[in-house]
This record gives sequence, structure tokens and C-alpha cells, in this order.
Amino acid sequence: MPDHDDQPSPAEMDLGAIFAALADRHRRAVVLALLAEPDGTERHCSSFELPVSKATLTHHFRTLRQAGLIRQVNRGNSNMAQLRRAELEQRFPGLMELLRAEVVAADRATDTA
Repeated sequence: MPDHDDQPSPAEMDLGAIFAALADRHRRAVVLALLAEPDGTERHCSSFELPVSKATLTHHFRTLRQAGLIRQVNRGNSNMAQLRRAELEQRFPGLMELLRAEVVAADRATDTA
């Protein structure tokens, strides 16, 4: 059962929900940006500069949180997002490496363009 913040425990993480969350390019961009940061990095949700309305931004972060990809922490008047890297790697070994490979492939495509 998800905790009071709507964040599933590692045992409750569902691969289908994770893939559904990652299917959206904006949500995937958030996860990839957090993956590129040092483990434990927290970022303000608006720092990702997604070209969407505030309501849509809220929807995207809720979807990521409910899938178990991120943890959101309230820091006063700000919500901070943190990738649940260790928990995801424990539950789905290789998933983080697969996402890293997408970052590398995108960087290569940018370098050759």
C-alpha cells in the first residue's frame, strides 16, 4: 500500500506503471535529468523547465511519484523531487543502466548532428 505521500514501497513498485510513466517524453526527461545528477540530488519541480502548464506539471510529478520513480519531499513552500535510484535498482536490476544508455545514445546523436 502506498505511504501517506502516495509513494509505493519498493515491493509495491509495478513495472507496468513505471513503463507507463516513462512513456511520456516529459516525465522521461525528468527521470533522465535526475539520473545524470549525483545520487540523492533533490531538485525543485520547476527547475526542469518543462514546456507545460502548472497543472500538467503537477500531473507529471504525481504520475512519477505514484509509479515509484521519484520521491517528492516538501521543503517549506517547495516540492523537491529525488530519483529513487537505489530502490529502483534493487527492485528492477538493470533499469537504471537501461535509462543511462538512453542518455548516452541521445548525447551521441546530438554530437553527430
